[in-house]
Amino acid sequence: MSAIHLLDDDQLTGLLRTGNELAFTEIYNRYWDKLYYIAHKLLKDTDAAEEIVQDVFFILWKKRETLTIKSLPAYLASMARYSVYRALSKEKNSRKQEDIIGRLGLKTAEINIDDKLLLEIITELSNKLPEKCRLVFQYNKLQDRSLADVAEQLNISQKTAEGHLTKALKVIRANMGDMMTFFL
Repeated sequence: MSAIHLLDDDQLTGLLRTGNELAFTEIYNRYWDKLYYIAHKLLKDTDAAEEIVQDVFFILWKKRETLTIKSLPAYLASMARYSVYRALSKEKNSRKQEDIIGRLGLKTAEINIDDKLLLEIITELSNKLPEKCRLVFQYNKLQDRSLADVAEQLNISQKTAEGHLTKALKVIRANMGDMMTFFL
């Protein structure tokens, strides 16, 4: 079969269906440039066009036994075009996702800045509280420690710690009313 290059497309397709690697190589050599031209014309990207063409030939070989091909050049050209369209669609969806992620990142940064400002204001307001009241509030709310631990550390009863916390929250909420209008 050294004269495989003399066979027409229908004969090559028949041999391809039986798994003949020489027929596949001949089809590859005949149509690679044409398929590359189609893909590159649509994508305007050398690497992507080469990848599309390789995928087309990979699929051709993989599905060789089940394919019904009437016109090999038209069939391969269609495979290349549809592969390009799928790649473009995938790229478009990827860009949309990146855009959404970028916007979420921006929102997160804005939230972090707002959180930092709010934390600074609360810390500043709590610094104006009486000492025990301030310590109970800062340990419990800002350092996220349990009220029992705070009471033990400050050597006061848990009921006293609750009283200090209630007072601190009332004062901070009252002063935060003015600040919240600034944020909103």
